Amino acid sequence: MGFFKKLLGGSELELGAPVDGYAVSVKEVSDPTFGDEILGKGIAVRPAGNKIVSPCDATVDLMFDTGHAVSLNADNGAEILIHVGLETVKLDGKYFTVHAKSGDHVAKGQLLIEFDRDAIAQEGYDTITPMVICNSDKYSEINVYVNKEVNAGEKVIGLKE
Repeated sequence: MGFFKKLLGGSELELGAPVDGYAVSVKEVSDPTFGDEILGKGIAVRPAGNKIVSPCDATVDLMFDTGHAVSLNADNGAEILIHVGLETVKLDGKYFTVHAKSGDHVAKGQLLIEFDRDAIAQEGYDTITPMVICNSDKYSEINVYVNKEVNAGEKVIGLKE
């Protein structure tokens, strides 16, 4: 079946935006860990909202105690990292409220983290929020749908095995 799937192009596994805002290429992120795709390919959102939601049905692999990041093992096989802002680990949880814990199974669109975007920005942190596929090499194609306003849950990445 895998052969025919590849031959016919297969369908994309869809990942939604983790937050409302303006979606851009992850290459626009100033932190080279994300911008140089060291952790994987993906997108980033310049957030307009304050809620991080699950981009797909997944299991929370690791919810960071500080609430600034979460890694997910998607039901579709993708290993996803969502990082709220840059260097925000230094806030030590200030301005973050966690709504899921490691081991939880979450549905697409389910609230994972709330954050005070304005307060984080006032402290001098960039609030751009990268979402990367840490196992990018598993996919033959990673299509990104960027350079547009998005609502949380709206398709921003399509993966083909």
